[in-house]
Amino acid sequence: MLTQLTIRNYAIVESLDLELSKGMTVVSGETGAGKSIMLDALGLALGYRADSGSVRQGAERAEIIASFNIDTLQEAQDWLKEQDLDQDNECIIRRVITREGRSRSYINGQPCPLNALKELGEYLIAIHGQHEHQRLLKKEHHRELLDQFASNTQQAQTVKNLYHVWQKKQKHLEELLNQDDEQQAKIQLLSYQLDELNQLSMTEGELEHLEEEQKTLSQAGSILQNGHQALELTTEGEQENCVQLLHHAIQILAELKDQTPAIAQAAELLNSAQIQIDEASQELRHYLDRVEINPERLIETEERLSCIYEIARKHRVQPESLPDFHHQLKVELESLQHSDEILAQLNKEMEQLYSQYENAANQLSISRNKAATQINSQINEQLHLLGMTSACFTASLSKTDKPQASGLEDIEFLISTNKGQPARPLAKIASGGELSRISLAIQVITAQSSTTPTLIFDEVDVGIGGAIAEVVGRMLKQLGERAQIMCVTHQPQVASQGHQHLFVSKRADKENTHTQINSLAKKDRIQEIARMLGGIDVTKRSIDHAKEMLGY
Repeated sequence: MLTQLTIRNYAIVESLDLELSKGMTVVSGETGAGKSIMLDALGLALGYRADSGSVRQGAERAEIIASFNIDTLQEAQDWLKEQDLDQDNECIIRRVITREGRSRSYINGQPCPLNALKELGEYLIAIHGQHEHQRLLKKEHHRELLDQFASNTQQAQTVKNLYHVWQKKQKHLEELLNQDDEQQAKIQLLSYQLDELNQLSMTEGELEHLEEEQKTLSQAGSILQNGHQALELTTEGEQENCVQLLHHAIQILAELKDQTPAIAQAAELLNSAQIQIDEASQELRHYLDRVEINPERLIETEERLSCIYEIARKHRVQPESLPDFHHQLKVELESLQHSDEILAQLNKEMEQLYSQYENAANQLSISRNKAATQINSQINEQLHLLGMTSACFTASLSKTDKPQASGLEDIEFLISTNKGQPARPLAKIASGGELSRISLAIQVITAQSSTTPTLIFDEVDVGIGGAIAEVVGRMLKQLGERAQIMCVTHQPQVASQGHQHLFVSKRADKENTHTQINSLAKKDRIQEIARMLGGIDVTKRSIDHAKEMLGY
């Protein structure tokens, strides 16, 4: 639930702090006062596109902060945990837009990209605007609404995923079956290259071992000569080798009667040096024991290295990469050499995938047909309450000629507005007023099945008045019993149904225009409903009527 909205220097709003409650909150004000600014600011907080024109004249940046309580919203909690952004079941979204048009966004104080705001926003708020009836003219939107009503969104996504995997396998099979001469030539080339690499039969780590061995064999004489000379100087020389000289120095120091700290430290270092020289000699001796002068093995090693280097140059790869390259060629050749076994396996996989798709799509169809019966009944009931007593709404499902990513049926909303007339697509409805009421009925019914905790209706009651507007108000108030509803309206019949009432006003000074939003207490709310009823001149009669509508 949206608990607080803070706006700074956005459009014509200098500073705004709103605390919001459960239930239905109505927003009203005179034409041009900026009633939709609050909703536009919320849209920016949820990742909508922004520009430098969003910043109030004279300010350097605009800032919008929206705080949400997500105690009961498990999906939003899970999303925040996955992104490592969770913070005690609280969610604070912040968006900053600079005069230069740059934008920064934050979730619980951590910088994040705009697409993260959009993803999170889908769990928090759903906005139903005046443009909604235009979307209703598109068939693909009908399917989305029916699946939303039936809680089929996850099942529909499963069907879509299975369809795309099945299509990908089918495309792969077709490519294998339609190999052309160029592919056959490639198979021949790969076969020749693999024969060469198979003969080379190079193993992982072989190159490094060969290079080290070649280096040792090529210098074996020098290594042995110099190594033994080093041994003579360190430990094995008969006269004055390093160890003997160090031992003598240590004895000389030990003969001193009064040992100073400096002498003791020097003696300790000499002892360490002696130990290290012994260890170095031992290590050198073990190494020299493994070195041998072997011209035959040197020739073998150099020939093997030469062969590896030559083949690597030929294939334009690094010598150490030849084993990986060899494996890649094997995989590529196997994919091109579509043996009967490979084709049979592909066909089997395709059958299994299609079976999974068909089962999932059939389950989706059953759910959609059941939901269509329910939504038809509920929307027709709402249409009758909205004064369209002869209307008959139908969510029509027709089986497709072939499988689709969206399932096994096309979905289209049809309507008959007069008895005896056949149902026709919504796009064929001539009356804008009728389309507005149809749109509103559909929005109200689908909103009842929405898991989104905050639903916003932006002047969806345009073109509706009188008793019908009162019905609309009651519908939205009823929704407000289970979700947080925010409704921007011009209709007093709708505004009087709200649990809370926000009033938008505008004032101008010599330099700027300012918009502010205030929560109305009882007395002020009566005045606002009376203004909405009677226009500029508020009379006692309009005030009495306002009190009656508000139940005061």
